[in-house]
This record gives sequence, C-alpha cells and structure tokens, in this order.
Amino acid sequence: MTFGFASSAATSISTPADSASRLARMLEPAEWAAAGIPLLRNPREVVSGLHTRHRPTPTTAVVAVLDHEDRLAASASFTRRAVPADGWEFRNALLAHLRRVIPHDLRRRTPVRTAVLLYCRDGDERWTEEDGAWMWGLRDACTLHGLRCGAYITLTRGGWQVLGEGRGGRRPHLASPPGDLADASADEILPAPRTASGAAEPLRRTAAR
Repeated sequence: MTFGFASSAATSISTPADSASRLARMLEPAEWAAAGIPLLRNPREVVSGLHTRHRPTPTTAVVAVLDHEDRLAASASFTRRAVPADGWEFRNALLAHLRRVIPHDLRRRTPVRTAVLLYCRDGDERWTEEDGAWMWGLRDACTLHGLRCGAYITLTRGGWQVLGEGRGGRRPHLASPPGDLADASADEILPAPRTASGAAEPLRRTAAR
C-alpha cells in the first residue's frame, strides 16, 4: 500500500529537542499498517453516524467506542487546541473524554470494545505528522482505558478516508450538511444525554452512551 505525505498544518517553531520528542510520539503509516488495527465492518455507516451526531468542523476530533458488533456504545467530540501536534497531548485529551463517556475495561484480559477516531482537518487525504500524532495518541489512550485500538479516519473537503486501509468515500465531507438521525438504523438511535437540570444537550457536544 502506498501513502502520500504532506506537511502538517500544525507545525510551528520549536527547539530541536522539542521536535525530537514530538516525533517520537508519532506513528508512521507503515507502523500503523503493521499494528493489526481491526477493520471496520461498515466504515461509511460509522462515519455518517458520527458526522450526523457531532456535526464536526475543521480541527474537531470525534472519539467513539464500538461494541463487539461494531455498534456505537459512546462518543464524544472536542476541538483540538492550537498547539504543535504532539501525541502525548492528543493522548491526554482522548483519554479524558473516554473517561467521561464510558467505563474502562482494564479488568478484562482481552479488550472487547474498540475505540475509533474521526478527525476533521483541511488539506487532502495524504498522511501528515499531525495524523501520526493522533494515531500515537489513540493507541496509547486505548491501552490506558482497556480498549482495542481501532481505525483512524480523516474527514476533509474531499471526503473521508480510513488511513492505512485505502477505504474512503466522497460523502460525508467537511462541508456536508449534517444528516438526520431519523435516517439511522434503529440499533444506532441513542437517547440524547441529559444535563443536571434534565434538559437535553445539543447534539454537537453529545456524549452518547
């Protein structure tokens, strides 16, 4: 499988030591492809469902947990901070949101649930150092939360792509209007989370369980 490369939009001036540390917390495409990441049964359904629920914009990360049948168990979205791409920072952000939406599985000998990450960014489908940092962060967050590390998906203006698999599509894309949850299958329709006052939170910041 071949990969294209593009410079990361998050690159900024830093010291050689900082750059070396950040590069160590990044996975190259070959490393990711060799990691045995499980294939999604229906990646288009997963991408469309997360796009509908979270309505992501550029620099939005959507982390989702799937059960053993690839059904959505929980998800959360957040906006990436304007700092240099660093797998350690991304790991901490992902782990914090995972802890808020679903209990850990650290007592299990073998993970049964899988975490996937959808990241929305400008540019094309080619791998960037920012993607490599997200991959490192997702893998490490999964280990610390007792989950299996799943697919890393980018959403750009050209469409979506599962990096390392070569699977993708034109819709949804970064400028796509959000879909309708009524179009989702009955198994995937989840109740809207509630605030302390009992009011339903906006779908944009949902943490579906």
